[in-house]
Amino acid sequence: MNLRELLEPNWVAKGSVCDLPLEVFADLNIKALVLDVDCTLLPQHSQEIPADVLVWLNKARHQWRLHLFSNNPNRRRIEAIANAFDLPFTAGAGKPRRGPLRLVLNQLKLPAAQVALIGDRVFTDVLAGNRLGLFTVLVHAVGSDGKPSNKNTLQRSERTLARWLGARMDQGLPHHGLPH
Repeated sequence: MNLRELLEPNWVAKGSVCDLPLEVFADLNIKALVLDVDCTLLPQHSQEIPADVLVWLNKARHQWRLHLFSNNPNRRRIEAIANAFDLPFTAGAGKPRRGPLRLVLNQLKLPAAQVALIGDRVFTDVLAGNRLGLFTVLVHAVGSDGKPSNKNTLQRSERTLARWLGARMDQGLPHHGLPH
């Protein structure tokens, strides 16, 4: 796999995680969702999941197996969020390292192609998922209202650098006819 392929998500969402239509994952035969936490489910430096994200997360957890997968080393923070939804989690994941993500795949007992990794960062979430062949979804960082946040300059910088390296950052899912 070349650098462009490693950095290019399978799906670049136009909004935050709560804007992802869940039926797309069913259409793609995805059986589990691995979710980044900070800036994907929670706004930066926040403890509170926005209401729209809560609704999306509750719908998702009734249809798919979920695993919270965070680079945040604060195990208590990630565990508190996971426990609120009775979900398994990994804190201090060290993305884009493959080892911790391989453990999650082993726990799920699913092939990588049936697992989606959803996150807000190219050089951690997308790169980690692509290294193991997961379906990768790049979302915008979530704000306190559940809408995409404009404040994440690191994410914008990563997307720009990935474009310079040849990765497309505009691919939706046109063959599904669903919003992207």
